[in-house]
Amino acid sequence: MTVCRQLATQLVRSGRGILAADESIATMNRRLYAAGVPATEQNRRAYRELLAGTPGLAEGVAGIIFCDETLRQRFADGRTFPEAVHQLGMLPGIKVDTGAYACPGLGELVTEGLDGLPARMAEYAALGARFAKWRAVFVIADDLPSGVALWANAQALARYAAAAQEAGLVPIVEPEVLTEGEHSLERCAEITARVHAAVAEELVAFRVDQAGMVLKPNMVVEGNRHPRRATPEQVAEATVDVLRAQPEELAGVAFLSGGQPPERATANLAAMQRHTTPWPLTFSFGRALVDPALAAWRGAPRRVPAGRAALAARVAANWAALRGLGEPARV
Repeated sequence: MTVCRQLATQLVRSGRGILAADESIATMNRRLYAAGVPATEQNRRAYRELLAGTPGLAEGVAGIIFCDETLRQRFADGRTFPEAVHQLGMLPGIKVDTGAYACPGLGELVTEGLDGLPARMAEYAALGARFAKWRAVFVIADDLPSGVALWANAQALARYAAAAQEAGLVPIVEPEVLTEGEHSLERCAEITARVHAAVAEELVAFRVDQAGMVLKPNMVVEGNRHPRRATPEQVAEATVDVLRAQPEELAGVAFLSGGQPPERATANLAAMQRHTTPWPLTFSFGRALVDPALAAWRGAPRRVPAGRAALAARVAANWAALRGLGEPARV
């Protein structure tokens, strides 16, 4: 078994999920500001240490995704973030794309960051990262996404995944169909299936070993302005139906939360577990896990325990969802 296959197994076949704490500096600054916390490098570092250092976190989380800044920072005790996360029983990961931007001549969002990527991958591996992530986003409208946008983002995802595996890092491939809009659950399913097909074709073309890769897709849900909300059972059925096209050798699927309220994302995850699939269905949530922690902490050292308790509660709820338990276990 290759290193990537071994690490991918640790990430998604351990009955745990993945914590996405990889917001860019600009995004993290906006969230800190909204919570009444000064947007400084030290506060970004303190917030990520609050998350990663939550007691018992490794019982429900197998890996944590960081941004470039955090991967290079240190815990208050002097350990680097990769060292500390390893010692706490989790795998450190790194977001390697540089963001989605409007593509000239097209107008749709295309994710950038391929320039110099193999060298950056090698550096991240040397810093202690064990997996990587690249996010591509797709907007649903009457005539969107276009075939060109599908191809451009799918090829970038595949090129990234191949570069990650060459560096010995597990690629998390994240094609996200955004929830903004009035579209129905059925329309989301249609577009998600098209996106997955385009990405699958490019992954094969670039010889990506899918047994050493994790897919991080959106759940199939209605648009955020649609008049009717789908039930967890409807979301699960539609999502798993779309995923049936994935190869059996895929290491696993770790869903993004996509801006869903934390409780809804967890309920949908729980409903997924009632379906039989050849790969595990777990979580790689960001805001659905960390927003309650930020709201409880609000930058005050004395409220670090409250922030960690809020994170632990959300992780416990999702850990329980993976096991079909009615009440969340403590972590």
